[in-house]
Amino acid sequence: MLINFFKTALRNFWRNKTYSFLNIFGLSVGIACAALIFLWVENELSYDNFNKKKDRLFYIRENQKYDTYTATFGSTPGLMGPAIQAEIPGIANTCRTSEGSMQYLVTIGDKSMYSSGQFAEPSLFTMFTLPFVQGNAATAFNQLYSIVITEKAARKFFGDDNNILGRTVRLNSHHDYVVSGVLKDIPENSTLQFEWVAPFEIIFNERKWLLNWGNNSISTYVELKPGVAAASVNKILYNFIQKREPKSIARPFLFPMKDWRLRDKFDNGVQTGGGRIEYVRLFSVIAGIILLIACINFMNLSTARSEKRAKEVGIRKVLGSGNRDLIFQFLGEALVMSLLAGLIALLIITLTLPAFNLLVQKNLHLSIGSPAHILALLSIILTCGLLSGSYPSFYLSFFNPIFVLKGIKQKAGSAEFIRKGLVVLQFSTSIILIISTIIIFQQIQHVKSRNLGFDKNNLLQTDVVGDVAKNYTAIKQDLLTTGLIENVALTDHVTMYGGNNTNGLTWEGKPASAMILISTRYVSPEFFQTSGINLMEGRDLTISDSMANKTINVVITQSLEKLMGKGSALGKRIWYEGNTDGEGAQVIGVVNDYVYNDMYGKSDPVMFFYTEPKNTSQMYVRFKPQADLEKALAKVETTLKKYNPAYPFSYQFVDDQFNKMFMSEELISKLSRTFAILAIFISCLGLFALASYATERRTKEIGVRKVLGASITSITTLLSKDFLKLVVVSCLVAFPLAWWVMHTWLQDYQYRITISWWIFPIAGMVAILIAILTISFQSVKAAIANPVKSLRTE
Repeated sequence: MLINFFKTALRNFWRNKTYSFLNIFGLSVGIACAALIFLWVENELSYDNFNKKKDRLFYIRENQKYDTYTATFGSTPGLMGPAIQAEIPGIANTCRTSEGSMQYLVTIGDKSMYSSGQFAEPSLFTMFTLPFVQGNAATAFNQLYSIVITEKAARKFFGDDNNILGRTVRLNSHHDYVVSGVLKDIPENSTLQFEWVAPFEIIFNERKWLLNWGNNSISTYVELKPGVAAASVNKILYNFIQKREPKSIARPFLFPMKDWRLRDKFDNGVQTGGGRIEYVRLFSVIAGIILLIACINFMNLSTARSEKRAKEVGIRKVLGSGNRDLIFQFLGEALVMSLLAGLIALLIITLTLPAFNLLVQKNLHLSIGSPAHILALLSIILTCGLLSGSYPSFYLSFFNPIFVLKGIKQKAGSAEFIRKGLVVLQFSTSIILIISTIIIFQQIQHVKSRNLGFDKNNLLQTDVVGDVAKNYTAIKQDLLTTGLIENVALTDHVTMYGGNNTNGLTWEGKPASAMILISTRYVSPEFFQTSGINLMEGRDLTISDSMANKTINVVITQSLEKLMGKGSALGKRIWYEGNTDGEGAQVIGVVNDYVYNDMYGKSDPVMFFYTEPKNTSQMYVRFKPQADLEKALAKVETTLKKYNPAYPFSYQFVDDQFNKMFMSEELISKLSRTFAILAIFISCLGLFALASYATERRTKEIGVRKVLGASITSITTLLSKDFLKLVVVSCLVAFPLAWWVMHTWLQDYQYRITISWWIFPIAGMVAILIAILTISFQSVKAAIANPVKSLRTE
């Protein structure tokens, strides 16, 4: 019975090779596409799962309420970790670390390279799952200047040498560190990433401001005791800082590890549940849609070709087969076809996975030996088989054998209506994806072309490390004499990102209760000229504006000038912490607002101070517009090597840095574009097959029409118009849905486009053009065929 079943299925596939191929290939592309998306989704959902204590690990964040909004930050006071561990019973452990990933120069003998790492307390190794392959957590930081590295860093530093413990490395040409442990490489799907970690005590001793409860500049992680609820700890944390620093407006709370990657979006101090999880949901839906489109092809072709199998059904029923037997037969054929498609999909996945990894910037793997991957693939195959075979199997099994064997045609009204409805669904989905792709691209370009308030083009950024600060004057002079450099300046923070900020500034006329967050930047003279920020009033900062002088001179942005009252801010004074007794800072200049940190947000107020080179971290170099970038880069490298030979030349162009800020949006754009093309391709496979079948059914009609004088154009139009009507209906269905979907998506961005009306007719015309190209091949082929051949059998 089973052998006969497979023989029948394979015989039917072979008899209808073209349609079977189109069905199987369409399904295989759909399955492969869905599988790739689900690999990406699996990777996103698995972030930090390797940590055994994941459910009990938290990161402390703070809400700070200002006049018009509540901001959420990840920085905490330096004394907070030990204090909460000592005073809150539910906390099992805490760990303080430096913020973010720090790029340090690592020197081993005569070899130097940059490496990213962190300073952390030894509790890091017991709270997080970071297994040692050499050394152990208990003794890792027994010495102050010790360092633990990953296996990747060990290979990078020492090559194939396994005798690593006790070896010495120098960080930033400043101090020697002894390697006290080697960690197993941190998984790629880990939020916490570093190549080395050194004792937190080192930076705690160096940075005296960490002793101030009003200063937030480190990260604090918390491990709760088993069974302790985060809500109970949050109640105690709420006023924890205020008891030590009454002026602070920071309200700390526990942010669970399970949300670090996927649900890190906050709006006005409230966690929205959004973040990368929105992309996970979006692409999961797209994967389902593409599978559905592929399954629709099968349904359409199976019902369309029902007449070809009508006699088979009739004979089977006469010989005793019941509806149930026939349903199983046709469902089984669908499952066999789905299985074949699944095997081809495996080949497609294997061939396209490297390109997909490049697209999503990940290192995904399809493990055939993984039970989870096998089960997922089988589930997709089973779902496709049952979904695509369900309607055709019921439709075919209920044919009336008397009508079939007498040659009386079955009424195809409902089947044809459903078939047309499925074609409309396919193309509606494809059109929605086309429109979405256009709007997403427009939104990204809209923000990229926004007036940022500074000129990001021809602007190079490099770190102030080693002897750069000490030799800055000479470096600047040498660069300016090359004839390729327009200007050079220093700053304490990257212009594109947020730096230090305070709510402790006051000025005459400011309400005592007003809470306004203002960013502060320390810069060298000519920073505004170098960055392209325009001076609107007053003058630039100079060396004479040093904070060592009695009167501190500052430059502010226009948004801060507006906050200080009507008229010009020149000559007005600003004081810290409400202390209006001293001289304060005098405003000597006003520059235009510029966008930083959030490229979709507004220009927040900034105050600039003059500072000495030793207090800066970034150097900006402005190339002349006509300069040869390659030659200019070579000059910068030569100059820096001359005055800072211990450090390799490392740089970034600010426009590249700007583009990197849109990685998530660019990913959506690229994937949407790819999936739109695939959806259209799969839809066109089905349309091509339906057009082929419709043409085949009307071969004799076409022959008669040609004999009676019909032109090729009229026959082509006759065969095409029914399908084109369906595409037009698809447009009418897709347009309002696409507008609603993209309008909703755009609401997440403060700085956004208005959806243009012309996008919809363009998307519709693209869909119609693609449909015409798909159908016309079969239509023209039938129209130019010799009518004698088609009528010979009459």
